[in-house]
Amino acid sequence: MQDDIPAETTEYASPPCFMHELSPEYRVEALRWDGWSGVPRWRKAERKRPLDGRLALTQHDREARSSRIASMLDLTISDYSGRIVGTYWPFRGEPDLRNWGTQVVERGGRIALPVVIQKGWPLEYRIWTPGDPLERGVCNILVPAQGPCVQPDIVIAPVVGFDEAHYRLGYGGGLFDRTLAIMRRKPLIIGVGYAQSRIPTIYPQPHDIPMDVVLTD
Repeated sequence: MQDDIPAETTEYASPPCFMHELSPEYRVEALRWDGWSGVPRWRKAERKRPLDGRLALTQHDREARSSRIASMLDLTISDYSGRIVGTYWPFRGEPDLRNWGTQVVERGGRIALPVVIQKGWPLEYRIWTPGDPLERGVCNILVPAQGPCVQPDIVIAPVVGFDEAHYRLGYGGGLFDRTLAIMRRKPLIIGVGYAQSRIPTIYPQPHDIPMDVVLTD
């Protein structure tokens, strides 16, 4: 999702460590010893496995998994009437929920897509109806060319990784958490991703906001 598209901003004077070559159990203990200063570096290394895994999926497999996630969303939300659902345009092998978004509109709901306004700023969600014009935004992702800015009642958040406490591992820019932090009322936050993206913990920091539920294939 484009909420976390900007690269990691933390820089290190020393070369990267080899934690990605160690067992998950050892990495957990090593990070506890290293403390908070090691979290951004660890997260950057940890993203590679789930990203490589989902990009390796065939188109058929990705479509089947996306369909299962869409079915789980219907069971979780059930009533879309009058509700604004913040969804997304798929990026780098994320579950493709575009057809599901169209069905939300057909069932009386509205969908909104996130737009990156400026690096370091919260996202802006804009109402979009199938057929409305789209334009290329950050990382060439399609975003609404126009439309009112709204706050979603439900936010669908694609994950790179997720942990048992429902914290989300994104792309590293922090836009998702920054956006949720300024919302006037808390939306229902639903993470979506592939089951292979589960990790023991992302080592949540004070600015990280947990999702209410995570749905997988």
